[in-house]
Amino acid sequence: MTRVVWLDGVVVPAEQARVSVLDRGFLYGDSVYEVVRARDGRPFQLGPHLDRLQRSATAIGLGLPARAEIEAALATTLAAAAEADAYVRIMVTRGAGAIGLRPSLAGAPTLVILVQAAQPPPPELYRDGVAVVVVNLSRAGVDPRVKSGNYLPSVLGAAEAERRGAYECLFTDGVGRLTEGGSSNLFLVRGGVVSTPPEHAGLLPGITRQVVLELCRELSIPVEERPLWPIDARSADEAFITSSIREILPVVRVDDHVLGNGHPGGITQRIMSGYAEATRRPDHA
Repeated sequence: MTRVVWLDGVVVPAEQARVSVLDRGFLYGDSVYEVVRARDGRPFQLGPHLDRLQRSATAIGLGLPARAEIEAALATTLAAAAEADAYVRIMVTRGAGAIGLRPSLAGAPTLVILVQAAQPPPPELYRDGVAVVVVNLSRAGVDPRVKSGNYLPSVLGAAEAERRGAYECLFTDGVGRLTEGGSSNLFLVRGGVVSTPPEHAGLLPGITRQVVLELCRELSIPVEERPLWPIDARSADEAFITSSIREILPVVRVDDHVLGNGHPGGITQRIMSGYAEATRRPDHA
């Protein structure tokens, strides 16, 4: 697998890329990032991803390189990787400087772009579905709408999910309502209606999540954003999680509760098909 990195204006093999140990992204998680999936050199929903990168950076007072610079660096890195189906990670840290928490100690921001072959879940997980578990964790302390390098809650959630034999964890807020997965957004289906937690519940509004909301309307599938509780997930007819690399991944078990007949449901499969078609449409570039 080819894995290359844009760093300091050049593309190098990932194994040769070096960021200073004084970089604030390394020291403090003081960074923002986006993950994009690209096919044949065409990043899907790149515009919305870069818009969100800018919003995240603005929220923490981090200056980004010019958008044209990021786009040019991305195009160069994708060409160097030459992967037909690529995972793209765009990262901007506040840069290196003297050790200390004050942002003013940083020098110029560091732009890093990593491209490698996309590694979505194996086909059998899309065919058979996955299990998720509710964990007693949240992203408290960091605005969840900021996609930052501070990802320890998700690491701990992933560890708990693995211990409990599940694929993904589901976070809750301070009163126990569901918010999102460790690295995904959650959708439930009950009585033919698709539901997902609203942005104000405390979640990162995913780019794939937004495409799914639009797809449901295009496909005349009733969809709503509303508060959801663990009992809603455990009693759903169907469920799925979304992210840029996984796209639409069916869920067939929540904690110890099997959903529906234990197989991906019909509405989930319609949305999966619609999303696959959307990735081939020029208007979604």
